[in-house]
Amino acid sequence: MKATIERATLLKGLSHVQSVVERRNTIPILSNVLIEAVEGSLRLMATDLDLQINDSVPAAVDQQGSITVSAHTLFDIARKLPEGAQVSLSAADGRMAIVAGRARFSLGTLPRDDFPVIAEGELPTSFELPAETLKQIIDKTRFAISTEETRYYLNGIFLHLSDDVLKAAATDGHRLARVTVAKPEGSDGMPDVIVPRKCIAELRKLLDEVDGSVGVSLSSTKIRFDLGSAILTSKLIDGTFPDYSRVIPTANDKILKLDPKSFMEGVDRVSTIATEKTRAVKMGLDRDRITLSVTSPENGTAAEEVPGDYTSAPFEIGFNSRYLLDILGQIDSDLVEVHLADAAAPTLIRENDKSPALYVLMPMRV
Repeated sequence: MKATIERATLLKGLSHVQSVVERRNTIPILSNVLIEAVEGSLRLMATDLDLQINDSVPAAVDQQGSITVSAHTLFDIARKLPEGAQVSLSAADGRMAIVAGRARFSLGTLPRDDFPVIAEGELPTSFELPAETLKQIIDKTRFAISTEETRYYLNGIFLHLSDDVLKAAATDGHRLARVTVAKPEGSDGMPDVIVPRKCIAELRKLLDEVDGSVGVSLSSTKIRFDLGSAILTSKLIDGTFPDYSRVIPTANDKILKLDPKSFMEGVDRVSTIATEKTRAVKMGLDRDRITLSVTSPENGTAAEEVPGDYTSAPFEIGFNSRYLLDILGQIDSDLVEVHLADAAAPTLIRENDKSPALYVLMPMRV
């Protein structure tokens, strides 16, 4: 194969595919990117056997062909080449020559026939979602995705249809985030799916470059996102997501309303001295006055009063400050409702009863 491509174009394409490639691989070809030179473009593909990305970038192709070469090495080379450089790529006899200006590189290659491709099979459900909606779903839920490998079924975002809307949920057992969006056309009969964390992270990066909508096609085992020139295909997590609706409290009658920004800043300030392990912050609720306090045996104590609208009986409750800040960071309005029951019951946090996002946080003993 032989092709010439502008450095910025090559770099953009490689930046999309190289982040899928794991840094350490037991199978050498998984460290490589597959480059196919076809009429007028280079097709790039990378995989980690669970997630696969295909992208195509415009290039002047002199000789069609395909080869695989180390993804991270090629990406680093492209990154360090001078801006505006024309990069010539040519592959022959198990080597790939890269020439740009006065710089020349020769890299080892592996044949394309050994490159694994995820077999998609039938993807019976397909619909379109606006890129903005998909961003909102990811941003408002991904922080709650569990990182515990033992509960693998929590290592992703759960997408399902319910009550004629599309719901996305993520939880790690301590907190839950759920977003509801209008049911997309064509999504009837969609299976309940858990989209893995790595797929979500890659998808979110690609969404920043997409205007308009994204095509989503899925079966019960695979999902594919069409993002213009890039296509992301992922296996789904094979497991059952817990029935999270049972933990969403419906009868929490103590309602606190406050400004999320000043509340967030207050929590952030007092949590400076919280111990790394527990990160506990105590909220003392009194009539229209909320006292945040932290007591740490190593560091000392901190307290701050934040204004809020609260008319129920006074009581105290503790939260993990990190979890609380994660949730408050997703609130866009200037008012947040915190629905409380008692110091041991799950607490509901949302902007108002019309907002698409809802959060549940388990309290801590403090």
